Amino acid sequence: MPQRETTLTEFIIGEQRRFPGATGGFTALVNDIRLACKRIAYVVGKGALARIHGAAGTRNVQGEEQQKLDVLANEMFLRTNEWGGHLAGMASEELEHPYRIPDEYPRGRYLLAFDPLDGSSNIDVNAPVGSIFSVLACPEGVAGDEERAFLQPGARQVCAGYAIYGSSTMLVLTFGRGVHGFTLDREIGEFIHTHPGMRVPEDTAEFAINASNVRFWEPAVKRYVDECMAGRSGPRGKDFNMRWIASLVAEAHRILMRGGVFLYPRDEREQGRSGRLRLLYEANPIGMVIEQAGGRASTGYGPVLEVEPAGLHQRSGFVFGARNEVERIEQYHRDHNVRPYDAPLFGSRGLFRAQG
Repeated sequence: MPQRETTLTEFIIGEQRRFPGATGGFTALVNDIRLACKRIAYVVGKGALARIHGAAGTRNVQGEEQQKLDVLANEMFLRTNEWGGHLAGMASEELEHPYRIPDEYPRGRYLLAFDPLDGSSNIDVNAPVGSIFSVLACPEGVAGDEERAFLQPGARQVCAGYAIYGSSTMLVLTFGRGVHGFTLDREIGEFIHTHPGMRVPEDTAEFAINASNVRFWEPAVKRYVDECMAGRSGPRGKDFNMRWIASLVAEAHRILMRGGVFLYPRDEREQGRSGRLRLLYEANPIGMVIEQAGGRASTGYGPVLEVEPAGLHQRSGFVFGARNEVERIEQYHRDHNVRPYDAPLFGSRGLFRAQG
C-alpha cells in the first residue's frame, strides 16, 4: 500500500503529543495561522479576477504605499486569529500599534507578529509573494496590546514560519525542532507534509542582493560582493550567480530549497538606522527558520536572534543562508569595515567600483 500522507493538522497534533501537559491551545493557534494563509492563497491565486490589484490609496505606519491586497491580507490575519482565545495580542507591519483582541473574545497566552503580505510590489506582475509570522509567549503581568510585550529577542520565539504563494502554495514552519514544509493540496484543501527536515547547505555559489544600492554599501559588503563578482579568477576561486526577487519570503524559500546567501545589509542612506527589514516580524521569524535548518542568520555583525528590540517596527540589517558565507561576511565586518575597500579589479570600471 502507498504510504499515507500526513496533513499539517496531523503533524501539529503529533508534535503536541510530545508534551503530555500540553493543553492544545498552541495547536489550535497554528491551525488558525494555517487557515489565514489558505484564505490569502485563495485570493492571490485568483489574480486579476479578484479585482484587488493596484494601490489602496493609503500608506502604512512605515510610510509605504499600501496595495489593496496588503490591506485585505492584514484583515484576513486579524479576523482569522482574533477569536480563538489563544492570543493575548497581535502586531502587524500594517498597524502602528499592537492589535487589541476584541473584548467579546477570550484572551490567551501567546503573541502573534506578522507581515501579512511580503513582496507586495510583485503582486501585479504575478511574481511570488508570501506571509511571515512569529509566535511568542506573552510575558507575565504584561497586556498583549502593550508594545513592550513584543519586545523580545528572536531567540524566544516558540514558533516561526512563512507561507509562499507561488506556482504552488507552501507553508514552512519550525517549532524549534527542525524545519518542515507543507504543500497545499487544493483538491482536498489541506497542507500536506512534503518537505521534512529542510536543510540549508553550508556552502554555496549563489548570493542575493539588491545591486542598485551599491553606492550605499558599507566597505565589508562591497568587499564581499566584489570578490564574488570576480569569479574563478578572483580570491574566491569560483564563479557565483546573483539573484534578486524583491521578496524576502521568496529569497528565503529558494535558499532553503537549494542553498545560497541573502544580504540586505545596513547601509549609509539613513544615519542612525540599523537596516531596512523589520526585526520582529521579518528578520526574526525568517532567522529562526534558517537557523533551525542549519544555516546562519545575522545582522551582518552577529546573530540576529540575539538582538534586544527597542521598538515594534525596529529595522535591522539582515544576512542569512549558508553558514560559511554568513560567517565570512561577519568576519569582513569585523576586519575590513574601517575604510572603503579598493578592489583593483573594479577600481576603474564596473558596476561594483569602490566608492571613495
